Amino acid sequence: MQLRTSLDSKNRFAVIPFFNEERYIKNVVLTSLEYVDYIVLVNDGSTDNSTSNIPVDKRVVLEKIAINRGKGYALNIGFLKAIEMGARLIVTLDGDAQHPPEHVPDFFSKLEEFDVVIGARRRTPGIMPIQRIISNFLTSFLLSLKVHRFIKDSQSGFRGYRTEHLKEILPQNEGFMAETEIIINAVREGLRIGYTPIPTIYGDQKSKMTPFKSIIDFLKLLFLK
Repeated sequence: MQLRTSLDSKNRFAVIPFFNEERYIKNVVLTSLEYVDYIVLVNDGSTDNSTSNIPVDKRVVLEKIAINRGKGYALNIGFLKAIEMGARLIVTLDGDAQHPPEHVPDFFSKLEEFDVVIGARRRTPGIMPIQRIISNFLTSFLLSLKVHRFIKDSQSGFRGYRTEHLKEILPQNEGFMAETEIIINAVREGLRIGYTPIPTIYGDQKSKMTPFKSIIDFLKLLFLK
């Protein structure tokens, strides 16, 4: 990918929050750089060697959080930094290699038409664990009922945003429910929500979500937001 030379035109960003991803973060960053102008990495209090594995590149900006605060908190840090740097379009992806950067251009293309683009996975048995299939179906179904709009994949963190509306929909939730809150906020603001298909990838990465706590947090958000 040939990057544009004018600083003002370099407005396609990736925001990547991470916590203890020393095994994956280098490759995620290197591959993402092929498709964006800048990357804002947010180290959410990692205690491993993730930071030492980050490639040195002037297009990579690292924001550090002293202690682990949660994905929502890290996303807000990344969003605000990218906006400060002049981002027009932002794609968020995780640092654990479950979101293939090769699909980033699909988000940018969809953002010409929509304000928020969600990467939608197929709930395929044998690829997506059965407990995740059930969780994803139920949360997406319940969220759809709440916002009176069909939500294909409420739990996907692979997303794209137009920044002119982003500050109005930033989440207050500091944890994993932040991405659900963003959808609720986006619908309330009347934003256009679109989708692009992404592969369903589950490797040997250990999930950082606690199932029971996640259910409670989701229900609290659903009924109190």
